[in-house]
Formats: sequence, C-alpha cells, structure tokens
Amino acid sequence: MIPRLKSTSALCILILVLACQTKSKDKEVESTSAFEQPNILWLVVEDMGPYIPSFGDSTVFTPNLSKLASEGIRYTHVFSPSGVCAPSRAAIATGMYPTSIGASHMRTHSYTEVTGLPPYEAIPPPQVKMFSELLRSEGYFCTNNAKNDYQFKAPVTAWDQNAKNGHWRNRNPEQPFFSIFNIGVTHESGLFEPYEREEVIPKDTPFPIPPYLPDTEVVRHDLWKMYNNIALMDRQVGEILEQLEADGLLESTIIFFYADHGGPLPRQKRLVYDSGLNVPMIIRFPDKSHAGTSNDQLISFIDFAPTMLTLTGQTPPEHLQGQTFMGDQQPRQYIHGAADRFDGVTDAIRAVRDQRFKYVRNYRPEQGNYLANTYRERIPTMQELLRMRDNGQLNETQMLWFSESKPKEELYDCVNDPHEINNLVQNPEYAQKLQELSSEMDRWLAEIGDQPNLPERELIDQLWQGANEQPVTAKPVLIQVDNEITMECKTEGASIGYRIMGDDPATPWKIYTAPFKVQNGTQLEIEAHRIGFKPSEVIQFQVSF
Repeated sequence: MIPRLKSTSALCILILVLACQTKSKDKEVESTSAFEQPNILWLVVEDMGPYIPSFGDSTVFTPNLSKLASEGIRYTHVFSPSGVCAPSRAAIATGMYPTSIGASHMRTHSYTEVTGLPPYEAIPPPQVKMFSELLRSEGYFCTNNAKNDYQFKAPVTAWDQNAKNGHWRNRNPEQPFFSIFNIGVTHESGLFEPYEREEVIPKDTPFPIPPYLPDTEVVRHDLWKMYNNIALMDRQVGEILEQLEADGLLESTIIFFYADHGGPLPRQKRLVYDSGLNVPMIIRFPDKSHAGTSNDQLISFIDFAPTMLTLTGQTPPEHLQGQTFMGDQQPRQYIHGAADRFDGVTDAIRAVRDQRFKYVRNYRPEQGNYLANTYRERIPTMQELLRMRDNGQLNETQMLWFSESKPKEELYDCVNDPHEINNLVQNPEYAQKLQELSSEMDRWLAEIGDQPNLPERELIDQLWQGANEQPVTAKPVLIQVDNEITMECKTEGASIGYRIMGDDPATPWKIYTAPFKVQNGTQLEIEAHRIGFKPSEVIQFQVSF
C-alpha cells in the first residue's frame, strides 16, 4: 500500500506546483490563471469489475489503461454502494448514501406500469448540492458527456455543458475544467444479441470462468463479448487521452478512471457481492506522483465528492456522508452497500465490508436470491443458466443463486473466498467478526436514517411529506435597485440559475451567488431548482432604470 498524501499542506503543495509560473527576474511574479486550480478529467466506464491487466486480469490487452496505471495510482478497494448505475451516480453526485436520500430503487422515475407507483425523484436534505455546482461556483468549467442517471433531474446550475458535445475544449482557455466522459461500450447491453461489434480479441482466448457460472459455449461466448468490449473501451480511453495531450493539458490535469459498479454478467450486476460493487480505479497526477503503485484503502463512491472538493481547494461541507481519501483523514474501516428494487422486482439487502470480511443482511429471506429481470434475461448467459437450472444441470455452487429462500445473514471471507460462495455465519470461529459487522451495520443504518424494507409507497410519502404529488420549487423573486439585481427563492436549498436572453441558447446558465450589476435593457431568464423538486417556472425579466 502506498502512503496517502500525509497532510492538507502536502495536498496544497500538489496544487501549488500546478499553480505557480514565474516570470523572469525583472518582471513581476505572476500566476497563470489556467493553472491556479488543477484540471480534472473523469473517464467513467459502465458495468466493469477489475478485469484489466493493471488489476491482475491479463485476459485482454489494454495498452492505454496499462500506461495510465504505470503513470498513476491503482486503487484496488473501491466500492459502489449499489450494484447498478442510477443509485451509484446519486452517491457520486451528492456524496450521500442512496438509501439515505430516497435514491436506492432503480430507477425512481421508471417502471411505474409495473410498480403502480408515481414517478418520483430522490430528495436529499436542502443543503445538498451536486458537487459539480460547487466546482462551478469556484470558477470551474464543468461538462458531462453525457450520462444523467442521478435519480433526480440535474439543476441547470449543475453543469456548463451536459450533453454529448460536452468537452473541455468549449471553455475559456483560462478556465480550469472538470470534464466527465461516460464510455458505454462495456455496458450489460453490450452482451445482447445480435452482437455486431468489431472483433478485437480472438474468440478462442481462454477466459476465466467464475464458479457461479457454467463452463459452456454460450458462457464463453459472452465472456468473449465482455472482454472484447473492454478492448474497445480501451481504444476510446486512448482517444480522449490523445486529445488531452494534443491540447497541452496532460501535465495540468488530474485523471480519474473508474467503473460505475461491478461486472455485467449474471450474479455480478445488481448484487451486493464484490462482483457487483468492486470497481477498478486509477488516478494519474500531473507530476506522476506514486506512479505505478497501488493503494488498498477502502473507498466508497460517497467519498468522491469530498475528495474532489479537497483537490480543488475547497473545504467539504459537513453534511456530506463521505470523506476525502486524500489528505490527513483516517482511512475507512468499512464500506457499505445496498440492494432494493431493480426495475420491476424488489428485494431489501444491506451489506458491510472491511478489508477482509463482508456481512450481508437479508430483510426478505423468504425470497430467493434470484429475482427475474427481463432486461438481464436478454443476456444469453442468463438464458443458459435458466435452461440448465430447469434441466437440473447446474452444480451446487451455481444453484446457490437459485435457492427458493436465503439466509437472514451471510458472512464471507473475501480474501480466501473472493466469489463469496461459503457462508461462514454458522462457523463459531467467526462469531466475533459476525457480531462486529452486524453492530457496524446497525450503527450505519441509524446514522443515515436508512429504513430497510420500507415499502416504496411509504418512502414516496416521506419524501413528499404526505403530499399527493412531487413538490415544486418556488418561483424565484427578482429585486432590482438601480442597476443591481438580487434574487431570492422561498424554497430552502434551491439553487438559482440565470442567463441573458439573446445569448446563444447553448450559453451555460450562471449560478446566482450574490447581487450583480447589469446594463439597462438586459433581458434575463431565471429558474430555481431544489434537487428532487420540480424546477420552478422559468421567469423572464427586462432590466429598466
């Protein structure tokens, strides 16, 4: 394990190295604004566990990621709080556990014809903002290209650009940027048939088959697709990094690479086992700090927001449930995960993991582990599993997932049993560890206000405070005194965005933070929005004095 940055001052040194450029002695010492804060680039892939050479799986060659890892730090114990994308992105965007803000059901605005529930959005406490908005408030140009599964609608104040054309190249060159590129080629849907993508790796490549899957031609073909998609993804990563280097920005940019949750195959995605939660992460610093090393501290997705704020010189708000994994903060002792509704089927599972052991608590033990999911059943391997199950062809390990009920508690040694097959709950040798992790789960649930197995209808009632429909952000109020404009909104926690009418429609909305002066005749467009509420009516105002 490599050392973390040992103190806040060490982190500041990293930023100052980027910040200061000195003129010749006979000129005033100046700082170049483009480097006062580090640029940050996120390369985010979908549905991928640590299936690349840098993390010990050499099935497929990934030259771009291997180079990135050789110049950066490999984080080996990074975990999503959910085995599916929308709750995971809610955690990343807010620094809050999905189960604490009503974001744990996949997806909150869909599957209403199955659930009979109204579409709704997660509603975090009023002080919670998307961290990209906090970066924008400090001068960052923020782009998202272009996944938006947050379990709530992003306010207009969250991004400068939030579309497929979002790119750091669209900013003022003097402005630091935070840019996300979402790469979807590794998504679960990439296993569906017909599969018509370029063949990058040979089909006769030997693939590692986890013990919970049968070794059949169908499974091996899906594994080929999975690894072939990873090879295609690596190319896309390389193309983005080439753009960064061509723009002369490689050595002023902190690069993050990670996946939004674990793997795409059955008994991976949607589950709280490591196969569903553990992801690879690489961070490359401009000075190649700790190049080629690995770091095994436990990291949760809720830690991303406070870490990003720390890297950009801000103090993370106290309400964040995550913690920075850089600086002088003590490393995590535990990470936590959850599984609730996935599409049209609902379960209630919570998990806690330390460096070695994982504890799982099932709140619906009367339900089997496997719950039918029509989207997942489009994967040939899932169809193969169901066929072999019905024909009695699966072995004991492969049948575990199809048991008619499940134990109330599970305990696994994730080091010696990485596929989490052997439940140690009844083994007296591990009674103390069982008690420790069970107590930690109780503490966590109480701390974040999680109510496992709460009917989703009751969750909606709580989020809407008994109302019959989603709350609406109050219309912003504009106050003009001479040429100075002040904006207010009665909805606690609402962000106010504004822009000048007549500008290019693609012009980003600005974040209102303080009164500002305008010219006579200026026409303004204004919207207020609290996360989880419907945005306010957009008002238009012409300045006259």
